[in-house]
Amino acid sequence: MEENKIPNILKSAKIIAVVGLSNKLNRDSYTVAEYLQNQGYKIIPVNPNIPEWKGIKAYANLTEINDKIDVVDIFRRSEFVEEIVDQALKMKHKPKVIWMQLGIENENAAKKARAVGIIVIQNKCMKIEHEKYL
Repeated sequence: MEENKIPNILKSAKIIAVVGLSNKLNRDSYTVAEYLQNQGYKIIPVNPNIPEWKGIKAYANLTEINDKIDVVDIFRRSEFVEEIVDQALKMKHKPKVIWMQLGIENENAAKKARAVGIIVIQNKCMKIEHEKYL
């Protein structure tokens, strides 16, 4: 149902917080974030285990971010998604979209986000969807 919104999300989004972004070149999170950055999106790394990603300051969690975020792109296992959505709901500027990468789904988290008007995409890769639509 929300999947028909993907092209508009990809066209209108400017700032993407990537939760679980790794600074290891061989990780999917790195590859996808780098691709999105190369397409003109501003990437905000969220990972408590790295100080920065490609020279960009990394945040330990979403609640530390004061900037407006369009999309929270999640690269964490499904059981951690609800905690991440809870953080997103506490942000000064709530994101427009919660995006769970391939293999990641959490209906409880999705319901929480949708209840406050946030669009939720589950089990989809932003890079693959961008290549498909744009």
